[in-house]
Amino acid sequence: MSDTVAVVGTDTGVGKTAVAAAITDWFRERGTDARAIKPAQTGHPPDDDAAFVADACGTDDAAICLRYLEEPLAPRVAGERADEPLEYEALLEDCRRERERAPVSVLEGIGGVRVPLAGDREVLDLVADLAATAVVVARSGLGTLNHTALTVAALERRGVDVLGIVCNEYEGASVAERTNPAELERLTGRPVETVPSLSASNPGTLATGVREALSPAFYARLADRE
Repeated sequence: MSDTVAVVGTDTGVGKTAVAAAITDWFRERGTDARAIKPAQTGHPPDDDAAFVADACGTDDAAICLRYLEEPLAPRVAGERADEPLEYEALLEDCRRERERAPVSVLEGIGGVRVPLAGDREVLDLVADLAATAVVVARSGLGTLNHTALTVAALERRGVDVLGIVCNEYEGASVAERTNPAELERLTGRPVETVPSLSASNPGTLATGVREALSPAFYARLADRE
């Protein structure tokens, strides 16, 4: 069975896709045929996270999206409004099937972990049911302590191992930003990485920047998933 790393967020727009692309590309560059799975993409078009990952990795084989929905809403809500309700068991089975096609799968979440996915199930349910290891992507500034600690706690309550936290777009411009990484480690007991704000013209450049910002210790933990 394929190992699964779930890149989940504390919210929407925190940088999950860039981190998922960086992780997928890192595995592939070291010779492991990793593949990113986006269970459902809302706001399509223009949003297409799987296409971003594929572009960053330079091959369509690097990523797949299982469901596309037009409105930029929670998948359950977007599906119902489009008269295309998502069925959780079918989505779970599709994820299981797709991850069998690669030795490592990188599951990218949708919004935060408590976002309604299908029926009465949430993104959190999918991560737990796939027995994935989670990487939590969070904002770096004021307000992230509460959101991130609650996200980690929700994952741990479901038996999901949290490999680490990535504070994205870290600039260290405020006292909150400078003190948040240490506070998050104290609150959660999980290692924290920081990724600076990156100005990139294409997915490959952005993913490379994220990949280079993550520490050797982070990759050592990832390597244990192979």
